Amino acid sequence: AASASKLGITIKETPQSISVVSRAMMDDFALDDINAVLESTPGVTVEQIETDRTYFKARGFDITNFQIDGLGIPQERGDVHGTLDTSIYDRVEIVRGANGIMTGAGNPDATVNMVLKKPTYTTQASASASVGSWGKRRIEADVSGAINDQHAVRAVVTKQKADSYLDRYATDLTLGYLAYEGQLTDSTKLSINYVRQAKDADSPLWGALPLFYDDGTATDFDVSTSTAADWSYWNNDNEHVFVELEQSLGTSWFVRARYAYMTNEQDSELFYVYGTPSAETGLGLTGYASEYDYQDQQNLFDVYASGDFSLFGQTHNLSFGISSADLNYQDKSLYDFTTGNGFPAMPPLEDFDGSAPVATLEDGLNGSKVEADQRSAYAQARFKIIDPLAVLVGGRYTDWESVGSAYGASKVNSAEEFVPYVGAVYDFTDNYSVYASYTETFAPQSEQDQSGMALDPITGESKEIGFKAQLLDNQLFATVAFFDAQQVGIALADTLLSTPDNTVYYAAEGINSEGYELELSGRLTQDLSASFSYSHVDINSGDDAAEGKLVRDYTPEDQVKVALNYQVPFMAG
Repeated sequence: AASASKLGITIKETPQSISVVSRAMMDDFALDDINAVLESTPGVTVEQIETDRTYFKARGFDITNFQIDGLGIPQERGDVHGTLDTSIYDRVEIVRGANGIMTGAGNPDATVNMVLKKPTYTTQASASASVGSWGKRRIEADVSGAINDQHAVRAVVTKQKADSYLDRYATDLTLGYLAYEGQLTDSTKLSINYVRQAKDADSPLWGALPLFYDDGTATDFDVSTSTAADWSYWNNDNEHVFVELEQSLGTSWFVRARYAYMTNEQDSELFYVYGTPSAETGLGLTGYASEYDYQDQQNLFDVYASGDFSLFGQTHNLSFGISSADLNYQDKSLYDFTTGNGFPAMPPLEDFDGSAPVATLEDGLNGSKVEADQRSAYAQARFKIIDPLAVLVGGRYTDWESVGSAYGASKVNSAEEFVPYVGAVYDFTDNYSVYASYTETFAPQSEQDQSGMALDPITGESKEIGFKAQLLDNQLFATVAFFDAQQVGIALADTLLSTPDNTVYYAAEGINSEGYELELSGRLTQDLSASFSYSHVDINSGDDAAEGKLVRDYTPEDQVKVALNYQVPFMAG
């Protein structure tokens, strides 16, 4: 797995917890989007707060670090709009814990690296069709082959339509993927990948159902109940281009340069419902219509060198490079304050069939326009001290800056941080090892204090110790990890100093997360494969960090995940 370092080392040689969801597992269990993949990942929580907006958590923190082929995608927030289809990925690697060397700004949570399918030099083709509950229909086609001995291409096409257990909700997804790989010279390789995904959603949820009636009793709506209007929609369109050039330098060294251009567009008209319904009549709710449009552009660049060197009779590994990530985004929200259709009184939700007055969404223009730039330089080395002991050291310097505003709040801020990393792996035998690692994190924030100055970045530490083993003739891999992570300086609203027109923030004491994880994955017998994980997390916060209480309320302390695959032996007649 290349998600935790660029040193070309194995999972066993890496002093962190790493899980890999393979293409085979995605096919076997129909893990067709990244939500389903992460639901199967040890220690990860998927919070689908609406039909088309999802948050992911690991070890109590929002996952904000996503990569495609190891190239970091900058994200200001942890939510993902729409869903990312997995038909174009060969595997998904998840590094739990802080990963600042590879990602820069972020939380001590996890890094999700989605590795694209690559062209093959042998001709292969596959196609599949599936149907599922609630009218789900899906087809996939995957074709790959060589143009000649030096060039190969691959194409993937996916189409999926589905209704839902929720009233009126339906989705329509179209995905196309083209990949090229060429050996320009004996030592130079070029790769170009293009992805286009469009997902249209009819009658999506914006917000959620009310939890309580006005007398304090819990609501109990049918599972199909939806607050979405029959005219509402939320369409997501993504287009990505990746270019990679690799130059070999002798037998063990190479230089790899990568560039990505990514655009994301959203077009939506949404219907929200708020209020507290009457326990007797179900009345008391109000509708809220809005048009929301969003678009962003991302330019990502990374170049690094990696290879081996000899010193004191041992072979060591070294990588170093620079990277940049530019994110520009703007969005807008429109409302209807004039016609009377923008905020209609709602019937009881039990009687709501999606019929809501069509709003004229032309009022109250508000939105965001933000530019964020991140520049980094990094280096990492693995020193073989003695045959059983290897030490990893490294660091990443990041210069981060943002300008603009979002819904009246300033997003102007800058930060410079150096993130150190140190880890060690001791091999008792070829099959058993122990490890330990320490690193730091930082996450910029633009909230302002009483004097109007942006708060300093959130800083944190992540410590981990663990045990790894390869069992049953290396067919089964086991990991036990103990972790301790913390963040300090998290922005919280100061209720005493804030006014209705100006919210003032202060840096809270922070959040501490500690726990342990157990994972077993591989082949138990010739025909039976399994994946099992158990994770436990305890989250504590300072007395003033109300956010810590919210994290505790919505993060499960214990998770157990099991997947089994039995291949029926061939029976000869």
